[in-house]
Amino acid sequence: MNISRRDFMAIMGIAGASGFLAPSALASSWGSGNDPYDIPKYGNVTLLHITDTHGQLLPVWWREPGTNIGTRKQHEWGVTPHLVGNHKLDYYGIKAGTPEGYALSCLDFDALAHKYGKIGGYSHIATLVKRYREQVGADRTLLFDGGDAWQGSATSLWTRGEDMVGAQNLLKEDYFVGHWEFTYGAERVEYLLKNKLKAKFLSQNVFTIPWDELVFDPYDIREVNGVKVAVIGQSFPFTPIANPAYFIPKWSFGIHPEHMQKMVNECREQHHADVVVVLSHNGADVDKKMASQVNGIDIILGGHTHEIMGPKPVMVNKTIVINTSTNGKFLARFDLDVGKGKLKGWRFHYLPILSNMIPADKEMDEYITKVRAPYAKKLAEPMAVSESLLYRRDNFNGTFDQLICNALREEMDCEAAFSPGFRWGYTKLPGETITMEDVMGQTAITYPQVTVTEYTGAELKNVMEQVADNLFNPDPYYIQGGDMIRVGNIQYTFDPSETINKRISDLRVGGKLVHASKKYKVAGWAAMQKVEGTPVWDIFAKWLKDQKTVRVDHRDLPVLTKNMRGNPGIAFPKEYEL
Repeated sequence: MNISRRDFMAIMGIAGASGFLAPSALASSWGSGNDPYDIPKYGNVTLLHITDTHGQLLPVWWREPGTNIGTRKQHEWGVTPHLVGNHKLDYYGIKAGTPEGYALSCLDFDALAHKYGKIGGYSHIATLVKRYREQVGADRTLLFDGGDAWQGSATSLWTRGEDMVGAQNLLKEDYFVGHWEFTYGAERVEYLLKNKLKAKFLSQNVFTIPWDELVFDPYDIREVNGVKVAVIGQSFPFTPIANPAYFIPKWSFGIHPEHMQKMVNECREQHHADVVVVLSHNGADVDKKMASQVNGIDIILGGHTHEIMGPKPVMVNKTIVINTSTNGKFLARFDLDVGKGKLKGWRFHYLPILSNMIPADKEMDEYITKVRAPYAKKLAEPMAVSESLLYRRDNFNGTFDQLICNALREEMDCEAAFSPGFRWGYTKLPGETITMEDVMGQTAITYPQVTVTEYTGAELKNVMEQVADNLFNPDPYYIQGGDMIRVGNIQYTFDPSETINKRISDLRVGGKLVHASKKYKVAGWAAMQKVEGTPVWDIFAKWLKDQKTVRVDHRDLPVLTKNMRGNPGIAFPKEYEL
C-alpha cells in the first residue's frame, strides 16, 4: 500500500526547545522523500516510548472514543487530551479522512479502517525500533514501556504474562513500569521481573506494608552518549483501589509527589543528571497535575488513560508531558539535545504504527507465531458474526460493552447488568466474525467471575455515583482510571460537571423510575473481592453462539444535561439526546 508523504505530514512531529512549540513545524519535521517514517537526526539522545499494548502481539483495529469529556467546568473544556472527532483534528491541524485523521479520531472509522488497515503489532513496532536504533545508534537510544503490557489478551492471561515478556525482550526494552501486571499477584510479578524480563522495572511509589520500604528501584542513572539520563518510574498509583487489593496485600501504592520531588532532587544533586525523564502510568490528567507540583522533571512519558497527546505535547511549567495511546497504535520519539545539566532542545515525533506501511520484523514474527501456536485452534473458534462496529473506548457504553451487558442479563436472567468501564479491548468491523480470541480480548482478567446481586434503588445510584466521581472528579488525584460503568437496561440523566451524589438523576430500570427501597436483580463481573462464579468469557461466548449474528441497534447511554452542548469532548451529541 502506497501512502504519500503529503498524506502523513501532520502526524509526524513538532519541533520544540525549552518549552517552545511551533505548530508550523508539523510539516518541516516530517522528514524527506516519500517515506513518512524518515526522520532526520537531531541532538545526542533519542527516547522511544510505547505504552498500554494490553497483550496485543498482533495488529488490531482500534477506534478512538467518541466521548472523552474530562473533568473541567464548561468554560475550561477543550483542554487536551479531552478532545474528540473534529475538535481533536482541528486542534492538531489534521484533515479528516487522511491516514493521520484515521489514527487520531473516531470519524468514519469503518470506511477508513478498510482503507488504511490495522494498527500496532509487535512485529511492526520492532521494525521501526530497529530502524531508529540503526539510524541514530543503539548506544544513544533508550526504549521505554509504560506498562499494561502483560494483560488484555487470551495468550497473556493463559501464559500469565510470559508471552509478552518474550516480546519485550526481543524489542530490547530498557525500562518498564506497571499496572495490570500486578493483577497476576506479587509472587508472579517478582518472578517474571527477576527471572525473565531483561528491562529494568522502576517504581518510586510502591512501598512495603507495614515498613514503608521501596519494593522496586525508584530510578536509574544511565550514561547515554556522554550525558547522564535519569529515569524515574511511576507505576499506577491506585492499583489496590482500581483492581483487587488481595493480589498485592503487602504492597502500598499512591502518587507520592513529595517522594517524587525527593527522587528528582537525588538524581539532580547527588548523581548530577543532565536530563530527568519520568516513565509514568499515572494517566494524562494526573501527570499534568504532578508536573505542576514537582520541579526538575524534563519529560513525562505517560500512559494508563490511552490518550493521544501528539503530535503536539503538553507543556506544564518546564515539563513536557505526553501519553502514547494504546494497543501499539503509536510509537513516540523524542530527539534530545542534552547539555551539561540541561535539556537544550528537543524534537518530538508521534509515529502511527500502520501495519500496512511497516514490514513485519522476521525475528519477532517468528516468535509470535511460535508462542501463539499452542492456542491457535482455541483462539480461532468462531462465535458469531457482527453486523455492527464493535468497540469499547468511550466515556459511556461502547458497543462491545452493550453486547456483554445484553449477554449477562439474558444468560443470568436479570433485570439489569453492570460491566466495568475498562479502556482496553480492541475493535471489530461490521461483517467480521467474533472469535474466542475476540471474546478474550474484551474480558481477559484474573478475576472474571460473574455474580448476581440484589441492589436497592439507593444502592444502584450509589454505585454509579461513586464510579462517576472516579471519572469526573475535578481533582485529577481522585481519578483512579477507567470510564463510566457500563449498564444494561438502565437509563439515567447525567451531568459530569456536578459533584458526587448529584451527577445522576431520573434513574430508571427498564424505563421505570427506580425506587430507593425496591430491590433489583443485577448481573456483573470483575468483583473487587474474591467470589465464586462462572468466568465472564464462558457466558459471553455461549450467548454469542446462540445468537449466531449480533448487532447493536441501541446503546444504554445517559441523557446528558443541556450544559454539555458544544463540549469538544463529544463527537456525536445526538447519541446522548442533548
